[in-house]
Amino acid sequence: MIYDCAIIGGGPAGLNAALVLGRARRTVALFDNDQPRNAVTHASHGFLTRDGVTPAEFRRIAYEEVLQYPTVEHRAQTVISIRKLAEGFEITDGNDQRIQSKKLLIATGLKDILPDLSGVKELYGKSLFQCPYCDGWELRDQPLIVISEQPHVFHMAKLLYKWSKDLVICTNGQSILTDEEKQLLASRDIMVTEQQVSALHGDANGKLQQVEFTDGTRIARSGGFITPQWTSVHAQWSEALGYEANERGGIQVDPMGKSSVPGLFAAGETATGGSSQLIIAASSGSMAAVMINTELMEEDFQLT
Repeated sequence: MIYDCAIIGGGPAGLNAALVLGRARRTVALFDNDQPRNAVTHASHGFLTRDGVTPAEFRRIAYEEVLQYPTVEHRAQTVISIRKLAEGFEITDGNDQRIQSKKLLIATGLKDILPDLSGVKELYGKSLFQCPYCDGWELRDQPLIVISEQPHVFHMAKLLYKWSKDLVICTNGQSILTDEEKQLLASRDIMVTEQQVSALHGDANGKLQQVEFTDGTRIARSGGFITPQWTSVHAQWSEALGYEANERGGIQVDPMGKSSVPGLFAAGETATGGSSQLIIAASSGSMAAVMINTELMEEDFQLT
């Protein structure tokens, strides 16, 4: 059997693509090793009708809906290798099982690389987050800290000011803010420190309590935001597939998710190379699925 499409990744992008293709009566092999990036998050937000849903519940509902369609097959395996064929792709999983597909959608997303700070792993996803749109509401009016060594920390400070006026911006030993930016933040009573963080202290439930700096001083904070680095899961297949990458390391695609390689599509954070909300990732999966189905339709109607 040659599947119409293989989808690698069972996040919102991959699952929504599988839903659309299943409803279009296309045969789909959906690879998902059940290691979602947002597993540490207590709740997901900003997705209409599912605001506040836990990641586990989101996946349960999604699979319940997707697997209603008999042409969608869930393969709970990690993809080990991908080979581009003259027509289509060959995918090998962790059990050394191989399947072939006419089209391939990569929606593996990103993996977070957290800052090397004592205590950050225990707090991340509980009182420390990376997306204000996802978790800013839950931290509203609390004493917050932003820890970032990246220039967009100034944008983050301005963005968070609507959720909380009690802000501390920490550049963790880096001089990345201009004098003008510091002056503007000070005019809003936003504290800026370039001190390096030595440890984050919280309670047993993952609630941030204090931030400790290398000079031994501490400040009380109950939550905050950090800017993790991201690594792309799909990078291991770049040489075999030969796709073009964008400036953020994602797979370069057009607005419908089509890459420079015939038959290869990407959706969600795999395409953007940066973090995005669930609803945006799901939307990109839907658009890619429509284009995949369109290509398959045109190929079905070609004269032989």
